[in-house]
Amino acid sequence: MTHFSELDTPAVLIDLDRADANLKKAQAAADKAGIALRPHIKTHKLPFFAKRQVELGAVGITVQKLGEAEVMADAGLSDLLLTFNIIGAAKLQRLKALHERVTIRTVADSAACVAGLAGTFTDPARPLGVFVECDTGMGRCGVQSPTAALDLARGIIAAPGLAFAGLMTYPAAGKYQAAAQWLADAKALFASENVDLPTITTGGTPDIWHMDEAARVATEYRPGTYIYMDRSQVAAGAADFDDCALTVLATVVSRPTETRVIIDAGSKALTSDLLGLTGHGHVVEYPDAKVVGLSEEHGTLDVSACATKPEIGDSIRIIPNHCCPVTNLFDRINLIRNGELVETVAVAARGRVD
Repeated sequence: MTHFSELDTPAVLIDLDRADANLKKAQAAADKAGIALRPHIKTHKLPFFAKRQVELGAVGITVQKLGEAEVMADAGLSDLLLTFNIIGAAKLQRLKALHERVTIRTVADSAACVAGLAGTFTDPARPLGVFVECDTGMGRCGVQSPTAALDLARGIIAAPGLAFAGLMTYPAAGKYQAAAQWLADAKALFASENVDLPTITTGGTPDIWHMDEAARVATEYRPGTYIYMDRSQVAAGAADFDDCALTVLATVVSRPTETRVIIDAGSKALTSDLLGLTGHGHVVEYPDAKVVGLSEEHGTLDVSACATKPEIGDSIRIIPNHCCPVTNLFDRINLIRNGELVETVAVAARGRVD
């Protein structure tokens, strides 16, 4: 057996037991709340984890880009929600090709997006399901009011090759109550106009343990980061460090001063996302160390607060601020259990951001 400390660095480690425990905990919470779970695969980008999520009770998966959808469809996943506006002839044709072989639905937040979909999907016998994306406080994509959602839904309903699937939102972290109220107002408006709402889908790992609140209005929940968790989710109260399944293994390559340590994991291995935090990660073996800087290949640690300090050649593990971009930085990840390497696997959808 190979202990993880023997692996060449930098490398991504995934603790299989922690990841599976996270999956089971979330599925149990969804079942208790009476809400369907449709996990987002952008965090792990691995078909075998997507299949495990479905095996545990997920109704299907969520993907963010066509490239991810193509990888998952090729791997046998058959029920996909694509939560990104599809714009342009090339992407519309790729979506059409997917629609011909799996169940896939998508979103729109403008008449222009709906027009592109309606011009490509014209068969009323096999319509494409389309959600109206709603901005419930995130300030990203989405219609700005329930009235605008209703107007766009009517445009979808009027297109012979499209089917109105419902409302989709990604709430701002910590704003799940405001998002639920927005959706409740929309639900009431649709009911008053006799427009059916088949599904209301929401999501977000920071508020995952408030799924019961979401279930007052929503019928589906789409968490992503929950499978691995990370430093930002610990800060948000969604996890503890002991729940974090993904770490970046690095080697100490220099100690120029008593208080400064350099590792071989920089911005190409650890995300530069701060997400409101100070520093770039949590060092498992030296929790008082601070990852104070990243250049491309070097990471800088301030170890002045550490009673004992790492030496040149030592291996350390870092829980990143944001695990999702880290997955996309590596061709391969290492699956471990009880500290031992189980398997090294390719990140199937790595780089598929098209």
